[in-house]
Amino acid sequence: MSTVKDTIIKNLCYTDLVYKRINNKLNTNFSNGKIEKYILKILHETDDNSFSKIGKNFYVSNVENDVRITINSNTFRVITVDKISLV
Repeated sequence: MSTVKDTIIKNLCYTDLVYKRINNKLNTNFSNGKIEKYILKILHETDDNSFSKIGKNFYVSNVENDVRITINSNTFRVITVDKISLV
């Protein structure tokens, strides 16, 4: 049985602009390939219960890495990655 997590991982895609957006938001200077590997690593490590769909987007929250990934639920394009802080 395919889960939401499996479907996202299988269909994940990126736009040229999102790489720059991710580097800006995370304050990094990763190559496109390193960003893709980083996001896949986080998706694989994140528990299925941390995947939620709100409106037209999936939100994947990974507390261990302090990030939330936003993915379009129709195209499976990564929209952004935000730092989360638990204050």
